[in-house]
Amino acid sequence: MTPAEYLQLKAFARQDGALLALLWVGSFASYVAGLSSPSYSMFSILLMVLTPFFAYHRLQNFRDKSRDGIISFLRGWAFVVFMFFYAGLLLAIVQYAYFAYFDNGYMLESLIRMLSTPEAAQMVEQSGMKETMNESVHELQSMRPIDLTLNVLTTNILIGMLVGLPIAAVAKRSTGSNGQPGQQ
Repeated sequence: MTPAEYLQLKAFARQDGALLALLWVGSFASYVAGLSSPSYSMFSILLMVLTPFFAYHRLQNFRDKSRDGIISFLRGWAFVVFMFFYAGLLLAIVQYAYFAYFDNGYMLESLIRMLSTPEAAQMVEQSGMKETMNESVHELQSMRPIDLTLNVLTTNILIGMLVGLPIAAVAKRSTGSNGQPGQQ
């Protein structure tokens, strides 16, 4: 890959990462709203499930419009990883602002409220996870907004690396849109 091609790949990944970040911010906002209204929770899950399909569509668009229909597996994988990285950074900024300035413990209180319902308490007790659950809640209470945000950012980047593998494998193409083999 030449330096110009690398810059092109990163530029398209940044743009598509911004679009993916919009999808993720919508999912995060729906999740927060879903803590008080279950219908929003379903929308949040739907947006998260759409993530790999969206990433495939954007990779396909990059391949067909910028690479003349040709892309190698590694270049496709790099594109998806960069896209998830940039989307993760933008989502991290939004989540940090939310946790630092708007949340005021709302998400943690909602989690504790859900865990204290008779059904959840019985399920936790039966699974033998009561001590683990109490430790997890205590750990969440001691985390700062930046800690939560960095955990989510790291998770999003790792997911991008894993999800990028099958997406790049499916999007890989060694012949152009005109049927002629191309150079990688």
